[in-house]
Formats: sequence, structure tokens, C-alpha cells
Amino acid sequence: MVAIKTILCALDFSEVSPKVAEYAKTLAAACGAKVVALYVAPSLTQYVEFHVQASYIDDFVSGIVSGASDTMDSFIQEYFKGVPVEGRVVSGYAAEEIVNAAEEVNADLIVLGTHGRKGIDKILFGSVAEKVIKTAKAPVLSMRPEIKAG
Repeated sequence: MVAIKTILCALDFSEVSPKVAEYAKTLAAACGAKVVALYVAPSLTQYVEFHVQASYIDDFVSGIVSGASDTMDSFIQEYFKGVPVEGRVVSGYAAEEIVNAAEEVNADLIVLGTHGRKGIDKILFGSVAEKVIKTAKAPVLSMRPEIKAG
């Protein structure tokens, strides 16, 4: 029987994140598992090539990480009540950092959302969820945002 002891929940603090958290929390409660909630801030190192000083980029990313840490603390308090949870904020390329974190914490499951990009957006930006699904050793539960009728 598969034992789920650690769930990595990748968040981007978008409108999809509460739904992603709900799935991770429900699964953690049912399995007696711990949740590791992860936010990946963009590294922005590619902009050094545009003659932007690395120190400016580092300061900017540090500000993002600091703000995201505060947001993570609030998010955890609101959405992960009743389950053991650890919040982490890192900087880098989202798919790569999610897979690295999953391996580091020995995640038995990765839960994440997808923005459901299509067409040119998908070609230009790719899909973090797709990259994680293709490279992670742990199973991945991904969910699209709900499509609202209108």
C-alpha cells in the first residue's frame, strides 16, 4: 500500500492557490501527512545580459522573497489549519525548484495548479506543471483553474 507522508504543495498565490491548498490539506488530513508549501520567486538572472546591474536584480529578488515569506505565513494560517505544514520560499526557475524541493523533502506527492495556457502563451512561457509532471519522481496532482460560465 502506498504511504503518503509528505505532500509538496506548490503555490503561486494566484486565485488558484486556495483550491490547490484545499486539495493538499484534504489529502494530508486523510493520510496523516505533512504539507510542505512552496513558493518560487523568479530569479531574474537573465536580465543581467540587458546591462542591468546584478546588485539591482539581487535587491529586487530579495524584496520579492521577503514579501512572499510574509504572504506564505498568512496563507498557511488561513488555508492549512489542522495539518502539519512547513512554508518555504525560494528563488529560481519554478519547475526546477519544485522538483528539487520534492526530492529534498522526499515528497510522496506533488500538488500544484496550472494556468491552463494555450497557443502562443504556452509556446512562449511553457507550462510549469507540464515540466514538473515530466521530470518529478513523485506523482503529481495538477488542477486547472475553474472555467466560469459567462
